[in-house]
Amino acid sequence: MAGTATGTVSRHQGAPAQVRAAVVEDDPSILHAVRLMLEAEGYVVDAYPDGAAAYEGFGRHPPDIALIDLVMPGMDGMELVRRTRSAWDFPIIMVTGRDDEIDEALGLRLGADDYVHKPFAQRLLLERMRANLRRARRHGTPPPAAAPAAEPAAEMIRGILCMDAERHLVTWRGEPVSLTVTEFQLLAALARRPGVVKSRDQLMDVAYDDNIYVDDRTIDSHIKRLRKKLRGVDPDFSAIETLYGIGYRYTSPPETPGQI
Repeated sequence: MAGTATGTVSRHQGAPAQVRAAVVEDDPSILHAVRLMLEAEGYVVDAYPDGAAAYEGFGRHPPDIALIDLVMPGMDGMELVRRTRSAWDFPIIMVTGRDDEIDEALGLRLGADDYVHKPFAQRLLLERMRANLRRARRHGTPPPAAAPAAEPAAEMIRGILCMDAERHLVTWRGEPVSLTVTEFQLLAALARRPGVVKSRDQLMDVAYDDNIYVDDRTIDSHIKRLRKKLRGVDPDFSAIETLYGIGYRYTSPPETPGQI
């Protein structure tokens, strides 16, 4: 990483017990500093000096959350995120010294859940980590009481779309679709009330709570990646509609005869 952390941290909240964090950073001094900071907060830390080592390490010890530097020799952060998302769904925070919207949009499109720009305050990084971990933990909770009573609490069926929050499973026309936590939350928010428009602000509240600021392009990038994954199992997928200047809505497609 081409920068350093700034600020100090007091141990006031700490990490949940046995949370494993992976830190991928090619600068030894920054890698060491971030590792010490996280260990002081109660995290179990796996430190990796490059993308190739990290990808191999994820196979041995999948983390609960990963901090991945963007610029590294060999396998860079973008490639590591792409490969990681093909196998695991844990939250990924990209850390970069660049101020480049194209890089940020690409990172989100490939599967990153959040971004932190260097130099960063240690407290900010810790709170971003906690927020992403909270979203991942809450992901398996039942939907609110307003959901149709006929559906099981953890399962939502919208014609040829089936979503099971407890198992983090999504199927479309009976075919499984692998989604990140953020993508799952956005799809569930849209599909819960077919035909109802969700503004970008409303979707940001779903995906990025706890006072984390993101702009409209972040939601657009997630939606684009979500559509791409669904079109991977159904090239004709068009159930997520864009209403320019307003937001997005989910429109249930006609059911295929014989399918639930």
